[in-house]
Amino acid sequence: MVNLIKPESYHALLDLKQTELAIKKIKDFFLESLSTELRLRRVTAPLFVLRGLGLNDDLNGVERPVSFPIKCMNDATAEVVHSLAKWKRVTLAEYDVKPGFGIVTDMNAIRADEDLDNLHSLYVDQWDWERTMTVEERNLAYLRKIVNKIYGAILRTEFFVCETYPQLRPYLPEDVFFIHSEELRQMYPELTPKEREDEICKEHGAVFIIGIGGPLGDGKPHDLRAPDYDDWSTLNEDGYKGLNGDLLIWYPVLNRAIELSSMGIRVDKDALLRQLEMQGKEDRKQLYFHHRLLDGKLPLSIGGGIGQSRLCMVLLHKAHIGETQSSIWPDLMRQQCRQAGMPLI
Repeated sequence: MVNLIKPESYHALLDLKQTELAIKKIKDFFLESLSTELRLRRVTAPLFVLRGLGLNDDLNGVERPVSFPIKCMNDATAEVVHSLAKWKRVTLAEYDVKPGFGIVTDMNAIRADEDLDNLHSLYVDQWDWERTMTVEERNLAYLRKIVNKIYGAILRTEFFVCETYPQLRPYLPEDVFFIHSEELRQMYPELTPKEREDEICKEHGAVFIIGIGGPLGDGKPHDLRAPDYDDWSTLNEDGYKGLNGDLLIWYPVLNRAIELSSMGIRVDKDALLRQLEMQGKEDRKQLYFHHRLLDGKLPLSIGGGIGQSRLCMVLLHKAHIGETQSSIWPDLMRQQCRQAGMPLI
């Protein structure tokens, strides 16, 4: 299978029983650390939302949500969430969460169109978080501050895991390197965005790439983003557009860059209108979520998602995400993983 990376001489450093225990330890420790660092309150989140409200995350705009009719509601259609990017902002308003505080929840999703490989599964589990902010905080310095807080929680969790399981050695660098996607493009103009990520992460170990979604100097975005949650079109103080980004690390087990979190300052009214127009999706203005935002009934916020199984994977030095979560995999992939020493749960 061309999508499967099989590291030479790989063997899992924790067996299946140790792995299951370690997953629980990581999830508990990191959630407490993240919640304390960002002052987040845990809330209960939906697995599905009604179609037509504009609440579901559109991801790159091409993924099909899993849906089903609701018998007791005249067969109204529900969609399994892709993420809770917009739902969380509505929840901040309903709970009247003040600036400087936020919410965090366990998000579970099904992404049926995912290309399966070492990092991507049909099943997605992540910590989705959102924090209310002020107008004065809508800047790049604040984004960097929050990124560093999140990375600090990751480093503390790595230390905890390595202290608990001495066969694991820490490898994450102390600091995050920040770079805008346009600067990165200019450094490696002949490479694809994913190849650029590999190069910059190989050099710095942990990198936050700013400005994901808007067109760069060559007219193409570094990666696609929906127009109605992250602000990727506002000019920031560095002279580039974008108040969002991706946090990536260099992962020596697979010898490649891995994204751990996608996050950003969310759109205000002006950014929403601008980005809807840029992507030709102005018809969304009448949807429930968009209407509330344009009417000024949703707070300014910053938020994102952090992959649970993926964080467990990189902290436990696993070669396949199926070693830290239970999902469906092609028979051939299961067979090849078993032969390569990667036992899938």
